[in-house]
Amino acid sequence: MVRPQFPDYGVFLQWPYAGTDWIHPEDVAAAERLIPSNRVFRRVAFEPPYYHYWYGDTRLRLKPAMWLAVAGEGFDVGDPVETIGLGKEEELFIGEIIERRYDRRRQTIYYRLRRGNQRLPRRFAAKNLRLLIEKVELRPAEQITIEPAEEKTIDPAMRIDPPST
Repeated sequence: MVRPQFPDYGVFLQWPYAGTDWIHPEDVAAAERLIPSNRVFRRVAFEPPYYHYWYGDTRLRLKPAMWLAVAGEGFDVGDPVETIGLGKEEELFIGEIIERRYDRRRQTIYYRLRRGNQRLPRRFAAKNLRLLIEKVELRPAEQITIEPAEEKTIDPAMRIDPPST
């Protein structure tokens, strides 16, 4: 099996399997609330047998399942963004992404924003948004194994403990 590059993005447009055996037991209620839908999940890690998915503050652990992969655009739920106006047609403002959804017909991701306490009815495309924070992606640390030196390479004069006889 070829593992994906993390993070990657996708949607569960339908329930992948009968039952809930593919969902971590602690995540069943959240998964049933969010899947199936056009929400764009961010897959961030694999700890056998589960992939780890994020959608805003919600975390899911799911076994490998069929999903529709989509290209990430650098925005996540919860990110602060500034709208980019087109000339004088649109008002510029700062808001927070509260939804990241996939439009299957247009094959694009759209975003819903909150401005203050008000949820805005309009959809925004990535080209109309600018991220207000710098995101840093850390790659996983490499596994390093330190093995003890072989006994014969140690100078007997350097020993702390006397050799056993």
